[in-house]
Amino acid sequence: MAGFIEGVDRGQSVLFPERLDDWIGEDSLVRVVDFFVEELDLQRLGFARSAPARTGRPGYRPAALLKLFIYGYLNRIPSSRRLEREAGRNVEVMWLTGKLVPDHKTIADFRRDNGAGIRKTCAQFVELCRRIGVLKGNCVAMDGSKFKAVNNRDRNFTKGKIASRLAHLEADVERYIQEMVRIDRQEEGEARTEKVAHLASRYGRIRQEIAHLKAMDEALADAPDGQISLTDPDARAMATSARISGLVGYNVQSAVDTETHLIVAHEVTNQGFDREQLSPMAAAAKAVLGCEKLHAIADKGYFSGAEILACDKAGITVTVPRPETSGNRGKGMFVKADFLYDPERDVYRCPAGSDLTYRYTREEGGLQVGRYWTNECQNCPVRHRCTSGKERRITRWEHEHLIDEMRGRLGRDSDPMTLRRCTVEHPFGTIKAWMGTTHFLTRRLRNVGTEMALNVLAYNIKRMISLIGIRALMAAIPG
Repeated sequence: MAGFIEGVDRGQSVLFPERLDDWIGEDSLVRVVDFFVEELDLQRLGFARSAPARTGRPGYRPAALLKLFIYGYLNRIPSSRRLEREAGRNVEVMWLTGKLVPDHKTIADFRRDNGAGIRKTCAQFVELCRRIGVLKGNCVAMDGSKFKAVNNRDRNFTKGKIASRLAHLEADVERYIQEMVRIDRQEEGEARTEKVAHLASRYGRIRQEIAHLKAMDEALADAPDGQISLTDPDARAMATSARISGLVGYNVQSAVDTETHLIVAHEVTNQGFDREQLSPMAAAAKAVLGCEKLHAIADKGYFSGAEILACDKAGITVTVPRPETSGNRGKGMFVKADFLYDPERDVYRCPAGSDLTYRYTREEGGLQVGRYWTNECQNCPVRHRCTSGKERRITRWEHEHLIDEMRGRLGRDSDPMTLRRCTVEHPFGTIKAWMGTTHFLTRRLRNVGTEMALNVLAYNIKRMISLIGIRALMAAIPG
């Protein structure tokens, strides 16, 4: 007669293996972590106390704590308190650290005090991928994603937020005053006294909040970017495409190899836009990959003439779609793309067949742009589809040929934007899934950068195992 599969009796005496190593399989992920960290020169990477002191109380080896953190982020255990618990009950962690159980304060302090070394460790793994030939680095896709900080939205202040809150509080004050007058006029006895006292108490709290907001408004005058965050001073309110806008957090930039989907370079910023990050991220990826030429693909949020020119001077070919700042296409009117430029004659040919000739050059936004127009617009039969003014004017940047080349690459059969979307958005989605519906655990930009480096390192390790396997990766680590 079939029954259930029964477990072992809790009171049964058992003989555990004498060695912790017997509990860890040869293809276990934890062996990769151990082998990788043991091959690192922690002193050269800048880890504190990598050489033991001659006197004083002995401390933990930086290698043991680094292994603990890498294991934690690989297994979605980023919290120092949870890592402390795992060190006392998880056989893999016992094997990894030699059954050491550091307290959560020691674990958290290690991450805080060794941020530079942890970030270099992340870069070291990318160098390993390049050295063994997995990461060739002909093309990278770039993107930025917003990550929530510890700072709550109510603890972030801007001029607009303060003005809105003050308006609501002033309306509440007026309402409470009117209510107290009504109660004082219409009601009598002990109930009247209690209601008036209650309203007066709430009125006093609102007046204190108004005074606090006005003091914060004065402090904003000294804030360089017009924001103050109380919990995490480096966190900033950023616009997102989500339904709930105004996320307070950080903008994480990444450059991902389009062939292997490995994160080549990353950076944590507190700027809410990507426009100034094109050349820094592309240059960082080029330096990491050690290649002479690089193709970088990004979305239209990175479009900037100055950044595109800087990439061209650095030997980096960029493909970024130009955003349409005009609403003419939606109105059925002609846009700049409908005007064909003739480089030999230096004229623009309009849809009606007329030539827009060069007139003058001036500086706009730090760029030298030329102006083109024709005097035949007033008699043009399709003028209503072109302009509402006397003539249609076209501007051309002195390095507009770079934009034209990008437009040509975007029009090819292999769509670069589809390649970008399928490449760079996957790592962000994976890391956010690991983090869950939460936020960074640390505060300040430098500490958040350390935390992100651990997430990126964990992602790259798992990605490499998917590409070549655990045994091949361990065989490639020495070198």
